[in-house]
Amino acid sequence: MKALVARPGGFGGVLLAGPAVRAVATRAGRVTMLCDPEGAPAARLLPHVDDVVVWAAHPPHDGTGAPPGGPARTDAADSTDRLVRRLRQESYDVALVLPPTPHSPLPTARLLRTARVRRIGATAGGTGEPYDGCGRADGLLDVLRPRRPGRHEAEAALDTAAAMGFGLRTGDDGRLRVLPAPDTATLTGNGPYVVVHPGAADPARAWDAGHCAEAVARLADAGHRVVVTGGPGETGLTRRVSGATAVDLGGRTTPRTLAGVLRNADAVVTAATGPAHLAAAVGTPVAALSATAEGRCPYRVPAVLLGDRAHPGPLTGSGHPGDGPLPEDVVRAVRDLLATRT
Repeated sequence: MKALVARPGGFGGVLLAGPAVRAVATRAGRVTMLCDPEGAPAARLLPHVDDVVVWAAHPPHDGTGAPPGGPARTDAADSTDRLVRRLRQESYDVALVLPPTPHSPLPTARLLRTARVRRIGATAGGTGEPYDGCGRADGLLDVLRPRRPGRHEAEAALDTAAAMGFGLRTGDDGRLRVLPAPDTATLTGNGPYVVVHPGAADPARAWDAGHCAEAVARLADAGHRVVVTGGPGETGLTRRVSGATAVDLGGRTTPRTLAGVLRNADAVVTAATGPAHLAAAVGTPVAALSATAEGRCPYRVPAVLLGDRAHPGPLTGSGHPGDGPLPEDVVRAVRDLLATRT
């Protein structure tokens, strides 16, 4: 059996599909992931993924104001046509569509039906589209699994896999996992440390750089060795946040080496969902600095949601609506997370 798991969205969201991928792999001889360019590096970290197909389903707007039907639309259509031809050639027996909440599975399901995938199941995206009583929409879906209220996104994906006849192997606890990470002591140095990852792809999730720098200094004063991580475009931010105190790894890690850095950390402080889910995949506690979407908090690891005003965790900054966490909150959160590891 050849199976396809489609998970639109970014790095962290693809990691949340990992348990469902493992469930599919119990019966499928080959598993391919279909994902956005931002999610592809995460797909390559997942166990039992044999191939990754990248599809820019929603190309970013280039700011030129090109009208509909212009070059950007033509390029996207050409890319979709090539993708359909490729999927037809591969001749998939089954596909799971796992959209991020609250997006609909129907656009991806339409593409897969055009590509002649034999059987398609999906998680309901919660968009209010007209699904009929048999769990089908316009004949696109063979199985539709509504996401239950309060169900974590990783669990909802497993529910969809189960509805399609795929279950985890005996002994698989359903946690997030990635392929074994390399030793990264040459990057971090020896001894215990706390990771601070200050950047975020979504500016709305970013924490104030000055507060983050002060948090790093306070963590050092509290006796923690601090390692600051960030992508190639965040080196200025990580340099500022690290100051003269922390190890600055801004722009110096790949997704795989970042997994190693996070795996060996005592705790991870981050404003971004990708590093938060990667930390969960290697079993490291997380202090999240920004509001976390329902069902997308760090999965099955100790976590403190410092920036979530709608669903506050144990620590919630100064306590005034709209305020972000304070540096002392971060220090307290790390202390509490370390207590869970003793």
